[in-house]
Amino acid sequence: MRHLRYFVVLAEECHFGRAAERLHMAQSPLSHQIRQLEDELGFALFHRTTRKVALTAAGERYFERVRELLRGIEVAGEEARRIAAGDTGHLAIGFTGSATYELLPVLSRDLRAGFPGIELDLKGELLTPDQVTALLSGELDVGFLRPPVRDTGLDVHVLRTEALIVALPVSHRLAHQRRVRLEDLASDAFIAYPAHGRSVVHDVAVDACRHAGFAPRVVEEVAETSTIISFVAAGLGVALVPASVANLKVTGARYRPLVDDPARVELAVAIRAENPSPLAVKVRDRAIEIAHV
Repeated sequence: MRHLRYFVVLAEECHFGRAAERLHMAQSPLSHQIRQLEDELGFALFHRTTRKVALTAAGERYFERVRELLRGIEVAGEEARRIAAGDTGHLAIGFTGSATYELLPVLSRDLRAGFPGIELDLKGELLTPDQVTALLSGELDVGFLRPPVRDTGLDVHVLRTEALIVALPVSHRLAHQRRVRLEDLASDAFIAYPAHGRSVVHDVAVDACRHAGFAPRVVEEVAETSTIISFVAAGLGVALVPASVANLKVTGARYRPLVDDPARVELAVAIRAENPSPLAVKVRDRAIEIAHV
């Protein structure tokens, strides 16, 4: 690379004195470096006389190509520096169901404004266990999920805590009330997130119902929040969902807070604990700032 840069400067100046001055070196070492390059290539790059230096025909073509090469290397270095600084790059971000409809639009707009060179791959409606697996495998760089997350391979920061609310069909007997008592839903059919440890919201909702004196009669388990609310709107049952789901407007569904907020869930941002990308760290920090505004 040093030889190539020396060659380009000499080709631009066609004068050893001026080229050496630009390179902040003496003429003799410069001449020696050019000779080394020519010996390595096996042909002359310059015609040399006591009065002038000029490129050979081969030297002219070599100059064109080398100059393009050095410009490409400079661009590559600048792009790599921006990625290393976390100013640009590709980022895959996962969102749990409720965050898909509230946090995803806000964060996406903020990141595109603050990091115009960023390439976002946004994946909504992901359950927490699926996000944990994807983060550890490198399929996701950042995840917005529901704690607890017990895997030590992730750095998890809680953004906020929110209450569960009830989604009701508009025709439901309690839909006109400002707040609903959880025990008054004991006879209703429930649309729920998946069981068996796949959904934190499911476990919190079931525990809240049990504390209210009943076991919920689950008629459907659905992973996607939008589908849950669509089923509620269709009159198939009621659902306990995080309060942020109220940002999802579906005709035929109505959201109501529960008396005394008997159940709450956390929303957290997670990145890999070891060697996260600088851009992932910046997005994590920006999400924390947004959450605290």
